[in-house]
Amino acid sequence: MVEGALAGAVAGLGLFVLLRALFPARPGLVARLLALDAVREDSGAPRIQLVLPDEEVSAFRRGLGTRLARLYGARGWEVRSAKADLALLGRSFEAFLATKVLLAAGGLLVFPLLLAWLLLMEWGASPTIPFWAAIVAAAVFFFLPDLQIKRDAAARRRDFRHVVGAFLDLVSMNLAGGRGVPEALMMAVSVSGEQPNWAMGRIRDALGGARIVGITPWQALGQLGEEINVDELRDLSAALGLVADDGAKVRASLTARAATLRRRELAEIEGRAGERSQSMLVAQLLLCAGFVIFLSYPAAMKMLGV
Repeated sequence: MVEGALAGAVAGLGLFVLLRALFPARPGLVARLLALDAVREDSGAPRIQLVLPDEEVSAFRRGLGTRLARLYGARGWEVRSAKADLALLGRSFEAFLATKVLLAAGGLLVFPLLLAWLLLMEWGASPTIPFWAAIVAAAVFFFLPDLQIKRDAAARRRDFRHVVGAFLDLVSMNLAGGRGVPEALMMAVSVSGEQPNWAMGRIRDALGGARIVGITPWQALGQLGEEINVDELRDLSAALGLVADDGAKVRASLTARAATLRRRELAEIEGRAGERSQSMLVAQLLLCAGFVIFLSYPAAMKMLGV
């Protein structure tokens, strides 16, 4: 049965490739709507790529990732959450897709390796177990990069929120010194020196790019918040856009937002500490239960007459 399934899969894959070569796929309705949305966005405020990937990718992975990204775009698969996490981590979307496919292909190598091991141990030559083991390994390896970037991005996004709170305090102090909102924003990011924190560096690059394309600094902050999926930056952009002309209202708003961010961060820290305390308590209870079983085992066996 497995041999027939493999032969059918290979034949179906060859037929699919032949049909795609003879009849190229046309852009679907979703792809056309996305193109219209892109044109509509381009007609509004200018946008720049605020976060550039800082990883080195080989030519093969770059080419494979570019083709996969085109496939995603043609199918209308936006995967905005993954793109935001990759932008926050400084990785390219094309390299991410290539890594997923290459890892899945590596998982399929479990089939010949496990089959050869079974033949070597003389435990039978049935390909059923190696076949399904390879399928499971390919599926796990395909989704493994998604789990990794979600974990890393969650930690970085938490650090970024902490930096945003400090940034708001610095902006509020510069506003109290008599500076305008654009000058206060630039002075706040220049306090960290020539080699700032990575999050403060992202904010500084966004503010510097605003001057190049001719948009306001709070619009640049909003675009950065959308690109890396940080709600605090989007809210800050909207608040500055509403009260940018009134310095007193801006200072009060920024001070309140900074205090809110600190309270939220403190609540998250207390929650994580509580979770770790509960996990330690469960571990201690399991240890005590094992110790009680260890002490009572000889007496129980003696009473049972074993």
